[in-house]
Amino acid sequence: MTIGLSAQRLGRAALLGALLSTTASLALAAEAPAAPVATAPAAPLADPADPSANDDASLVGQIFVTARRREESAQEVPIALTVTSAETLTQTGVNSIVALTQLVPTLQVLSPNPRNTALTIRGLGASYGLANDGLEQGVGIYVDQVYNSRPGAATLDFIDIRQIEVLRGPQGTLFGKNTTAGALNITTLDATQAFEADLEASYGSLNFRQFKATVAGPLINDKLAARLSFVGTWRDGDLYNPRSNSYQNARASTGYRGQLKFTPNDKLTVRLYGDYAVQQPECCTQVYVTVGTTLKPAAQQYAALAAGRNYTVASKNPYDRISDIDDPIQADQWVNGLSAVADYDFGPVTLTSVTAHREWDWEPRNDRDYTALDVTRRSNNPSHQKQFSQEFRLSNNGGGPIDWTAGLYYFDQNVTTHGVTEYGSDASYWLLPATNTPASLLEGYTVFNDSTIDTTSYAAFGQLTWKVNDRLSVTPGVRYTQEKKDGTYVQTTTGGSATTDTTLLNRRLGIARPQTFSAKTDDGAWSGQIAVVYKLTNAVNAYATVSSGNKSGGINMTALPLTSAGTPSLAAAVIRPEKVTTLDVGLKTQWFENLVTANVAAFATDVKDFQANVVDSGPGALRGYLANVEKVEVRGVELDASTRSIGGFKFYGNLAYTDGKYASFKNGPCPLEKIGTSTAACDLSGKELPGLSKWAGSAGAEYRAKTSLGRLTGEAYAGVDASFRSAYYADSSDSQYTRIKAYEIVNLRAGFQSETGWEAFVSVRNAFDAEYLQNITVVSGNSGLVVGTPGDARAVAFTLRASY
Repeated sequence: MTIGLSAQRLGRAALLGALLSTTASLALAAEAPAAPVATAPAAPLADPADPSANDDASLVGQIFVTARRREESAQEVPIALTVTSAETLTQTGVNSIVALTQLVPTLQVLSPNPRNTALTIRGLGASYGLANDGLEQGVGIYVDQVYNSRPGAATLDFIDIRQIEVLRGPQGTLFGKNTTAGALNITTLDATQAFEADLEASYGSLNFRQFKATVAGPLINDKLAARLSFVGTWRDGDLYNPRSNSYQNARASTGYRGQLKFTPNDKLTVRLYGDYAVQQPECCTQVYVTVGTTLKPAAQQYAALAAGRNYTVASKNPYDRISDIDDPIQADQWVNGLSAVADYDFGPVTLTSVTAHREWDWEPRNDRDYTALDVTRRSNNPSHQKQFSQEFRLSNNGGGPIDWTAGLYYFDQNVTTHGVTEYGSDASYWLLPATNTPASLLEGYTVFNDSTIDTTSYAAFGQLTWKVNDRLSVTPGVRYTQEKKDGTYVQTTTGGSATTDTTLLNRRLGIARPQTFSAKTDDGAWSGQIAVVYKLTNAVNAYATVSSGNKSGGINMTALPLTSAGTPSLAAAVIRPEKVTTLDVGLKTQWFENLVTANVAAFATDVKDFQANVVDSGPGALRGYLANVEKVEVRGVELDASTRSIGGFKFYGNLAYTDGKYASFKNGPCPLEKIGTSTAACDLSGKELPGLSKWAGSAGAEYRAKTSLGRLTGEAYAGVDASFRSAYYADSSDSQYTRIKAYEIVNLRAGFQSETGWEAFVSVRNAFDAEYLQNITVVSGNSGLVVGTPGDARAVAFTLRASY
């Protein structure tokens, strides 16, 4: 996955000093002889696409994961998880986490643009609405053991992936920071001493072009190996804008990833990773979906306002894919980093050090009124994020009744944002309707928001697995995290007509007013789990896990909502930590000599002080703010099944039923249909949790057969993948106008894989051209306008791959 560090920043003294210090210390330790200890070697990670890759008959059909920071069979881990291999990702055309949701139904991603990306597992993990730098995610993204805090990384193209583990439920013991809903544990391919080269090129609908290249091999004898990979993706936009005569929502990204693997002896392994990615597409806008009727007077609603300006939207059918904006857009981001992972085998134990520095730059431009009217000329919130993390883990090497892991973790992050919003000549008419406010009051009125937030986190953790006997094992674990946040927010205004009229001044300040505040939060929390696994038979494991997770308190890094007196509500500056408790029970089974794998899990999750991002319903409000929901409940059952090859056929299927609700949310945001002239809160207790489909699933089949094409011999194959989601709400208020309807997507593929190392295949995504929406947004100002992003239409692509 392309998440890395720009070349000009690789010389940071602090980072390199930490990396070199760690590496040098372990290298010096490598010179000291260690007493030989008989240990059970860790099983290699098996390719989920080739379950029979391991010759050990007892391991055939097994997939190996590192969900507990050591390599072990997925069937023995008391965690509900889904594993996807690189081969599956390529064959199904899944190029990012956003698309991964079609293979993993319990994972949901809403991404109107990279900064506003929200990841959830089982309906939890993020709130929906505009991004807030003070709000942490609840789904952790880990790449080669390094935590990536910016959800925008989820929109980047995968690069050189080995496998992706989607871990469901709190993972706070070993993964720690902000994994209250789960984690994505992504592993890339390793550098090798044997020379490797892989090339891949794809071309398809909308001038889609994607190129991938990897080269790996030895550099110095058998001590140093290297791996370098590239991915580039380009595609024309799928929304036509008649006003600019251009196509928008294009794709344009490139990514690089490199690794050096140093093995001076059989005790020490050091891996240095560096990667860099950039996206610079003309993206991301939304199109007209519908108009909701509010409780405001008719003259203040969309129909009357549009008629008063003789404005007619270009199309009222979102699947015509016609945008109607009149300002430039962009969604540029740079994600980059450097990390070092060092493992030293002392015999009885292995010490692991993970050191990383990451940066993220976000440079957007938006037309936030989503119309051709001059309401908001600019709405840009460029951000810069940098993080440093250091983890030390000590694990035993097995061979006894107890396996254990203990460690320390440090994380430091700074996020700085310099935003600007400029209003236009139609702003007074549109945002202050029926008030006879002169256009000059808001024309050119510009709001600058500058914020910075620092986060420092420390943690200590430990987990062990006690093998009580051949059938029973118990896994307790605990983690303590201390986290401090310190934030400052400054909003200033300028422009608009000069006036001494108090009424007009108050109207303008109602749109946006100067405000400055600073806030701090410092809290410590315990998280942990206890899991019990009982082997009913050699192929059937039953487990029960009680786990808890915590998400630290947040700070509102945006303009605060106003009190009844029209002043900022300082009481809303800080929100309380979020606490999650989950009970998982399940069966992991294999049948017919591991030919069929079928796992089932049932779970119950309770969340106290759920952190939500709600939208201020005041006039002209553009930003959301943070709030606590008293209690959230989620219950569900999940089924995962797959087969090895049966007469050339392979099958898989996943089904999830998830029922989530606001158990208590008395001070919630009002849905669009209940918004009147006041901004009173609404009781949403008992309402559905947004972003959550009650039913979601995926299924697929593939057939392979030995064949020949003239002198070429190999395998011909064909496959089908289908996924579905039931209807769900796309905003935190559960408005009837933001409900995304149920949809199904079917993808097809067929190809030929030769015995000489090349492959060609054709894929058809959304083969039946299903019409569905990826996300829905209520446009600021509460006129009733609702916009959204239509999902990708049917697309055909041809791919050619070669490996040496």
